[in-house]
Amino acid sequence: MDIIVFALINGLLYGMLLFVLASGLTLIFSMMGVLNFAHASFYMLGAYLGYQISVWTDFWVALFVAPIIVGILGAAVERYGLRTVHKYGHLGELLFTFGLAFFIEEIVQMSWGRSPLDFQVPDILNFTAFTLFETGYPAFRIFMLVVSVSIFIALLLVLTKTRIGLIVQAALVHPEMVEMLGHNVPKIFMMVFGAGAALAGIAGVIAGPVLITQPSMAAALGPILFVIVVVGGLGSLTGAFIASLLIGFIQTFAVAIDYSLADLMGLFGVMESPVYLSDIWEVTVAQIGPIIPYMLLILILVFRPAGLIGKRL
Repeated sequence: MDIIVFALINGLLYGMLLFVLASGLTLIFSMMGVLNFAHASFYMLGAYLGYQISVWTDFWVALFVAPIIVGILGAAVERYGLRTVHKYGHLGELLFTFGLAFFIEEIVQMSWGRSPLDFQVPDILNFTAFTLFETGYPAFRIFMLVVSVSIFIALLLVLTKTRIGLIVQAALVHPEMVEMLGHNVPKIFMMVFGAGAALAGIAGVIAGPVLITQPSMAAALGPILFVIVVVGGLGSLTGAFIASLLIGFIQTFAVAIDYSLADLMGLFGVMESPVYLSDIWEVTVAQIGPIIPYMLLILILVFRPAGLIGKRL
């Protein structure tokens, strides 16, 4: 029972963190049609800048300042990079963001080194929030969940209840009409790209102390983001939310399940491995946990290419 409860809590936390990352990527794709391969690099940059600013000041200053810096850098990337290569089509954009990811990683390694950083949890949140089944749950993880849920609610309200949100939504589907009404669509694109990068930066700051701030953190989460975007549906924010929670629960529960095909078949009295199953007979669900999201991605592409809620391929 304790495993199920903690897997549910951790799955919700991990899923919401993934949503904060995937929401920015989804907005960028919805508006600009760009699958930004450097999106996870902005997440990494947010973690590193958050660490450095927290060393100079404190964590709370870093939580606000680091995402702003990352957002400004993201807006500059769109204005002086993506906008220039846009005329070469999607291939040019993909190659640009792919190269940008490597560039950011090298800059990070040159500036902070290759070793993991000691990004500490702030003292005010360094305690046990509650105890379940004689196991304590850190307060900082609850803080991560609160921040992620708050961002989700704020993003939902901004996009559905404010004038800015209405303009952004209109620019997603009818950019020419929005431009005819007097709005600067290229500037809107730049702001959305910057906002997406800032969301990644926030995720980096709150995840850095828990998921380890190191140069490989972008490569670790980057592929999962594209799984979420495709599974949820390209361009669908609601789909990204559902897919984020789905992937979060799948991965946390998979890690907690230490059973293999041999254990399952043993319930039916089959104790010997058939020859054609000998290689996977003793492999546990926890061991294949990291590849389960990619198996789901393949199934979605085969049976529902538009994703769970997406409307376009």
